[in-house]
Amino acid sequence: MALAWARAGRALDEQKGRPMTMPYADEDGPVIPRPELTLPALRQAVATVAPSRLPEFFEDLQKAFVRAGDEDSVVPIRMFYRQWAVVVEIERHPKTAHRLHAAEQAISSPDPAVRDRAIREAGDIVRAAHREVAGG
Repeated sequence: MALAWARAGRALDEQKGRPMTMPYADEDGPVIPRPELTLPALRQAVATVAPSRLPEFFEDLQKAFVRAGDEDSVVPIRMFYRQWAVVVEIERHPKTAHRLHAAEQAISSPDPAVRDRAIREAGDIVRAAHREVAGG
């Protein structure tokens, strides 16, 4: 995936119809640019970095819209965007995603010290992704 992005070099900005430069995706870098907080951009990003999670994405989207209607508020939709932007922020960095998934598995360890480290690691990763999505 990273190699495909690096080889492409340029892509078309769908919103503006102009070419945009894609970042070079090295081992530590992101495999895609950070998407805008819009439904089409987030859907495409999820499809690229976590395609197996698309059913979950659409289920959460439907729940957010139902809740927004029930509450007569856009807050559930904004929360949906933020939640999935955080998922994409983590998954677009393969090493970070690997660390999170390893920590999630380690939470089931019978060793309390391993569980504690895993919980701290997962929390640190998710908090950092929230900060990035919020603007650094």
